[in-house]
Amino acid sequence: MKQPVPQIHAMFGTSSGAAGVHNRRVVIDAIRVNGALSRAALARATKLAKQTLSNIIEDLEKEGLVAAQEAVLEGRGKPAIPYALAPLGAFSVGLQIDRHVARCVIVNLVGEVEVRRDVAVSTGDPGAGMIELAQLVQGARDELEQRHPNSMERIVGLGVAMPGPFGPQAGVSTEEFTMAFWQKYPLVERLEAATGLSVNLQNDAAAAAMAEKLTGQAHGKQNAVCIYLGYGLGAGLIINGEVYNGERGNAGEIGMICMKPGQLTTDILEQLLSLGGFCARFGVNHSAPDIFARITTLLRNKHPGVEEWLDQSAGYLAWVANIVQLTLDPQAVILCGTAPKEMIKALVERTNSLLGPDRERQILVGLSDPWTVALGAAAEPISRSFDPKYAALLKSG
Repeated sequence: MKQPVPQIHAMFGTSSGAAGVHNRRVVIDAIRVNGALSRAALARATKLAKQTLSNIIEDLEKEGLVAAQEAVLEGRGKPAIPYALAPLGAFSVGLQIDRHVARCVIVNLVGEVEVRRDVAVSTGDPGAGMIELAQLVQGARDELEQRHPNSMERIVGLGVAMPGPFGPQAGVSTEEFTMAFWQKYPLVERLEAATGLSVNLQNDAAAAAMAEKLTGQAHGKQNAVCIYLGYGLGAGLIINGEVYNGERGNAGEIGMICMKPGQLTTDILEQLLSLGGFCARFGVNHSAPDIFARITTLLRNKHPGVEEWLDQSAGYLAWVANIVQLTLDPQAVILCGTAPKEMIKALVERTNSLLGPDRERQILVGLSDPWTVALGAAAEPISRSFDPKYAALLKSG
């Protein structure tokens, strides 16, 4: 009996003037989201002509971006050859700059971590910090080259993530959370000069959304909101399959919401709901190497003050989740961050009890790891190089 054709999630190709690059990206995206697919399945899913699809696959295979797999039966007729992304077809570097540490990750085309390194960075001195960052990135690239000779030429870019918001925020003092000394430094230009790579900067919440899109709960989703819990608080917005950054890179800076309606004050949400707020309240050194273990111990001991903080924070999260659900109507709201998994799970459980039993309103447990933002920073050049971007089709001239 003929097997039913499985549903394949893919964007449609186009025959417009910008079709070439867009159609390549559509094919790569379809394989990334669904796994290995045959030419016939890709043609059906993307609405591309079979010959166009075949030409794209041949080009991608020659470039080492896709690889043929073992033939499989797809109903009647001769076996079909599925094509998967070739992990070593491209690499991407991600750099997270945090308050006391910088983390560097290199991922391959399918999002697998090939190299990861970290180093303490000079706080308050961008000149000295820049030297440390350049050495960190170069060390990671050298390690990649040792593992995979000739990999340097396949690095597509460097993504950088750090706390936002970027630029002056009238009426709100954010210096504690934004590391203002880095914002006044020509970071992107200096990193491009030091590494020879194209560099793009985004806030840490957007990077966390990138990580979720590449390997997490947002994988394959066109619309999602990733609430990011780190030293501060933010939200990464995935809209129509792309991470939305806003005019100045400040989209989703929900941590800067003032808690006194009708006035701009220094009382902002992330002073209450964040690792920074938690550490300040319970006397935890945020720069301690074992911070996750210390926080986890406090959670497991069920200290009354910690339980009170979790309940209060869940109330704020439910409020935020309700706002983004009503405003953006996403497929999913995800809580992720550079926070202990136990804290993320506890907050999600308590928040969902407030949101009610409707599963479409409940939030999901996302990535929670010290390396989440660095992974998302590395995902950005992969997305920049290979994901479909419909805005490019609207360009003229």
